[in-house]
Amino acid sequence: MARRTLLGALALSGALVMNPTITHASPPGAKDVTAVLFEWKYASVAKECTSTLGPAGYGYVQVSPPAEHIQGSQWWTSYQPVSYRIAGRLGDRAAFRDMVNTCHAAGVKVVVDTVVNHMSAGSGTGTGGSAYTKYDYPGLYSVHDFDDCTAQVGDYADRWNVQHCELVGVADLDTGEEYVRKTIAGYLNDLLSLGVDGFRIDAAKHIPADDLADIKSRLTNPSAYWKQEVIYGAGEAVQSSEYTGNGDVQEFRYAFDLKRVFNNERLAYLKNYGEGWGYLSSSVAGVFVDNHDTERGGSTLNYKDGADYTLANVFMLAWPYGAPDINSGYEWTDADAGPPGGGTVNACWQDGWKCQHAWPEIKSMVAFRNATRGRAVTDWWDDGNNAIAFGRGSKGYVAVNHESSGMTRTYQTSLPAGTYCNVQNNSTVTVDAGGRFTATLGSNTALALYAGKSSC
Repeated sequence: MARRTLLGALALSGALVMNPTITHASPPGAKDVTAVLFEWKYASVAKECTSTLGPAGYGYVQVSPPAEHIQGSQWWTSYQPVSYRIAGRLGDRAAFRDMVNTCHAAGVKVVVDTVVNHMSAGSGTGTGGSAYTKYDYPGLYSVHDFDDCTAQVGDYADRWNVQHCELVGVADLDTGEEYVRKTIAGYLNDLLSLGVDGFRIDAAKHIPADDLADIKSRLTNPSAYWKQEVIYGAGEAVQSSEYTGNGDVQEFRYAFDLKRVFNNERLAYLKNYGEGWGYLSSSVAGVFVDNHDTERGGSTLNYKDGADYTLANVFMLAWPYGAPDINSGYEWTDADAGPPGGGTVNACWQDGWKCQHAWPEIKSMVAFRNATRGRAVTDWWDDGNNAIAFGRGSKGYVAVNHESSGMTRTYQTSLPAGTYCNVQNNSTVTVDAGGRFTATLGSNTALALYAGKSSC
């Protein structure tokens, strides 16, 4: 979490997932889509892995920070830890372990949002009963373990200020110290002992990349997936490219620009989206349409944007750049509001839970992405404005109509002849021997075909 609009007293979050042995941003394996179940209780996550994530083909689920944290109903209390015990509002150690085992049984790996840049901003008693004051966390850290700068981060042109001062007033750990590095690694290794597969490093921009590399080197599984939150800022002292040697880095420009293109520009501009726009290498980029910070701050699209949001997620999952996160949270009017029911999800689309990962248009594209993995973009077409189509070699084809009216046309693909299911609306499409098919797309709808999916 670099510069961002902080909601309430603190809104921290980042992107952490990295493969330490290989400088490779995308998660290992054939399934690289992560469902980010923001502020879901671990018992609810476990059920969702079995009922939806595994069957849909999601490779990973990302869960919110498990460490004991300050009390309060706001979502951002999860980002002010007071100990490294698994004792937050979302579940205890037993619930966490059960969640990991259940998700693994469903074929879904687990990434944990981890807060290691800082501790709390105040004093009190944590969610697990631990007493604490700022700079004093008994049995864990004392005043000597924090950076000397107690002013708030305020100058992003000054590397020292960004990485040694306090983000929104929280106690900033001195990650250059041996004891602090060892203690953070101990927390991550405890999570690894419970079976987790990777980490999202919150506020990684505020930790020197070398410090994170040292901490990562101490892991019992140094090849665990590693995704770092480093928000891009033009001309800033700390740049996201510094962190790619550790693992994946979240490419915030991808999400910022998608909002602008879908709201104000032309989808035709997306023809070379990704590295062609000056972004990080695809192999080290974590991408998203929105996350829990950006949706509230307004810098990206969010669930309130209707078809723009849905189609942007469809495009992201169809387009071969980076490793995608699907943000799945809850309705909010108060940007500080915590999860409905304390994080218990009884059912999707009830009690305010949005469950974007299960929206049919989005969920169906996870299997599309898995089926087309490793295939380059082919057969690009656009109308010069807001209708686009492209293939993924002989494995898949997508069309998106973001125009204000419907359109009928014949598309040229590289697909083998046959009958395919358009997974966007469960209709059938016939591709002829020349790779062509004719289809009608309504305004703000999409079409997606992939090899192996012939019936709906």
